[in-house]
Order: sequence, then structure tokens, then C-alpha cells
Amino acid sequence: MSQDTTWIHVAALSDIGEGEITSVEVNGRSIALYRLEDDGGVYATDNVCTHALAYLSEGWLEGDVIECPLHGGCFNVRTGKGLGDPIEEDLRTYTGQGLRGRHPHRLDGGIEPVLRSLSTLQAS
Repeated sequence: MSQDTTWIHVAALSDIGEGEITSVEVNGRSIALYRLEDDGGVYATDNVCTHALAYLSEGWLEGDVIECPLHGGCFNVRTGKGLGDPIEEDLRTYTGQGLRGRHPHRLDGGIEPVLRSLSTLQAS
């Protein structure tokens, strides 16, 4: 982890059950956090569907695919890739890490999900 990267705590891993979604507000941006059942990994994307104003955290997660509750558009939560109509634009994904004490780890092996501060956050 770079010395000049700022990370912010966004949720406790215990806040997100396996196969579940939660939403968090980070500097005025709604972010969806997904904890997958296959590897326990936590992934982060924008929470608002790119097709229409709908919160993906209110949708359905099956494996690593989130289905929008409004028009049924689907995205891969690992990559943000739109998976067909009516999706015309991919989702922004975010780099995250987990923390054990003061030592950073990837989210899939960590304890506490954190995201880079949105001031330094770059879409994956």
C-alpha cells in the first residue's frame, strides 16, 4: 500500500453476511458492498445502476452477479461489467482492502472492509 494513499473504514465484515449486499455512503457517494459466498470476498461498486436511478443494494445477488431491481439489468460485481440489455454502461468498481490491526490485506482475506478515500480513489 502506497504511503500517500488514504484508506477509510466503511463497514465491519460482520455487517455483510455471505451472499449479501449492504450500502454505505462515502463522501456523498452511495457504494454497494457485496460479500460473495464462493470465496467470502467483498467487492465494491457504485450503488446506482448505470441504466436508471435504482439502488443495486435493493437488487438480487446470485453468485457474483447483481440484478437491478428496476429493469432487471445485471452486472458482474467483481468487474462491473454490464451483462446485456438494458445495460449500456459498466459499473464503476472500487479497490478495497481489509485490515487486521494496522496491516492491510486484500478484502477477501481481511477483517474490516475499507475503501480508498474518494479524494484519491480511482476506479478499477
